[in-house]
Amino acid sequence: MKVAEILGVDEVVFVEPQFSVLPDPRYNDTLTLAGGDEGRLLLDEKEDPLALAFRNGDCWITGSFLSRNPTALLIEKFENLNGEIYQEDRAVWAAAVREYYSLALKAEVPPAIEDLNPRRRGILTNLISGFWDAGSGETCIDACCGSGVGSLVLRDLGFTPLSYDNDDALLSLGLSTGRLLPEETMWIDAMKTSAYIEPVPKGIGIMMGEINSFSQDMWQQIISQLFAVSRETLITVGTEPEALLIKSWGEELGRQVEVTENPADPIYDLWVCRSLGK
Repeated sequence: MKVAEILGVDEVVFVEPQFSVLPDPRYNDTLTLAGGDEGRLLLDEKEDPLALAFRNGDCWITGSFLSRNPTALLIEKFENLNGEIYQEDRAVWAAAVREYYSLALKAEVPPAIEDLNPRRRGILTNLISGFWDAGSGETCIDACCGSGVGSLVLRDLGFTPLSYDNDDALLSLGLSTGRLLPEETMWIDAMKTSAYIEPVPKGIGIMMGEINSFSQDMWQQIISQLFAVSRETLITVGTEPEALLIKSWGEELGRQVEVTENPADPIYDLWVCRSLGK
């Protein structure tokens, strides 16, 4: 469902230029200072604010509160306009907001050169299905998703992917090929994942690394964030030392981490870390 449809308007323009800045409270000030002669407030199923929109000419200037709260000044502005109140499930609004920004990224960012080895789909299907039963629609994170082969496989196996990466060209490639779906995809910094995602049942991090002395701190943050938002997690790396590092990071967070060798793929997924939450 489109964001404009949820708000019952013809056109929406978000004050936040990218999905990644949704947590930034400065955009509350931007929305407060925006003009408007009519207002609409969107609440979720618990009656918490999801969005505020103010009509400015032919479009509605909108702010989303998926990752922050509105200020008292914003609510006062809405009340002074005697605006209308709408309601929608948070999950439906979140998917619509992801779709809005993903479609903008696809239109604006040239895709990377195709990087998918045709064999990867089957290899990953066999790997994931060796650890997990088929899904029944539950959400599974695809961390550092690249151009989306992991997300494609998750759908094959019955899961609903929630995919993110910081490489806009790879995301554009995944969106243009259909491996990534707009409503499931986020362009964010993986070191800040928990600012955007509530914990979900499962998560994968496929082909992570290279983890070395220069990148270790970054990868520890990325993987710790993945652990924070997934109750059961599969991570693959190319070397045993990388896998043992991930095991130690998980154990520091109170996770059980099992490390196994995967000789079926001697290049990308040679070592698998399977983690369960506390």
